[in-house]
Amino acid sequence: LCNCSSVGSAGCNRTTGQCHCRAGYAGLGCHSCAPGFFPEQGGQQCQPCSCSPAGATSDQCDHSGKCQCKVGVTDLKCDRCSEGYYRLNETTCEPCQCNNHSQTCDNSTGTCLDCQENTEGKHCELCKEGFYRSTPAAHGCQRCPCSTVASTGTCHIEPGESIPRCDKCKPGYTGLNCNQCDKGYYNSDSICVRCKCNGNVDPALSPSVCRPDSGECIGCLYHTTGFHCELCQEGYSRDSEGTNCTRKEATLGPEPTEFATSAPNTTKATSFSTAVLNSTLSPTTLQTIFPISSSDNSTSAFADVSWTQFNIIILTVIIIVVVLLMGFVGAVYMYREYQNRKLNAPFWTIELKEDNISFSSYHDSIPNADVSGLLEDDGNEVAPNGQLTLTTPMHNYKA
Repeated sequence: LCNCSSVGSAGCNRTTGQCHCRAGYAGLGCHSCAPGFFPEQGGQQCQPCSCSPAGATSDQCDHSGKCQCKVGVTDLKCDRCSEGYYRLNETTCEPCQCNNHSQTCDNSTGTCLDCQENTEGKHCELCKEGFYRSTPAAHGCQRCPCSTVASTGTCHIEPGESIPRCDKCKPGYTGLNCNQCDKGYYNSDSICVRCKCNGNVDPALSPSVCRPDSGECIGCLYHTTGFHCELCQEGYSRDSEGTNCTRKEATLGPEPTEFATSAPNTTKATSFSTAVLNSTLSPTTLQTIFPISSSDNSTSAFADVSWTQFNIIILTVIIIVVVLLMGFVGAVYMYREYQNRKLNAPFWTIELKEDNISFSSYHDSIPNADVSGLLEDDGNEVAPNGQLTLTTPMHNYKA
């Protein structure tokens, strides 16, 4: 008997006993699977291995159907690149080119996935925004020393340099790392703020415009002064529009009443305004009528004091004098009161004689004073005739 497999054979050679095996089957009775086939789980049929000719080392597979794959190839049929590899072409899987910053890449395009050390790009060859690589061989990327407040936050290294410089500073900042205030700005709590000089500084004459540490304006023009060039210089005042500083002009007011003083051989009368002399002449007007030398600092200081300030000073002096006078009068009054109280204090005059003691008088200001309580000793008695008897253990005295 041939004893052929009912599934894998298609007849038998009765002379040799060899069964005629179907495709995928082998053996005398066609009970085993031929090379390139594997037995189906739970059945008697043989299935083809179907190994990828590009990824498998042969067309053979094990009893589970898994093919023997080449390096960089995986999966049951060796038709997919392993992790860390990508398909360069139809027949080859190549390792991912990620510059040691990633272990995986897209298995079809080769684009690196999940770049590390602050890198990015198809092959993790670039630094992320805000980072730089000091040298091509450096491991990873370093953060740019650029504040996002003062710059775009990105930087680069010029050829031949080792220190990065910021790509672009924001308005008001300058320097390699955008950590300095530009001309026309000053540092205010680590932030560069524009100088405030009210348009009274020429950047061509004073490039820095104001002091970089305090903001005080430098080189005020147009007769201005002050921290922000907001005031007019001495002798100048704002015009009617409040924009420009113009020189002050003396104003004498209405026509003055004149009086003349004459002397022998004098034909010219000097006229002054009584009203002006009394109240209307300001220091500026006085300076105009009586010119003051600019070299005399002590004299010109008088012109610096405004008329209002002068009146305030005079009023203050008057108040101080009045307070001092009132204090003096009060002190005199208190002293006199003290003397009067001292003189008006009651007292007794005791006269000692041979046989008695007499109380001759007490102060006239209290003529009706009661003398009964002056001596409270039990041995003292006042006689009807007005004499005071002092009693002691040894003697009796009468007054």
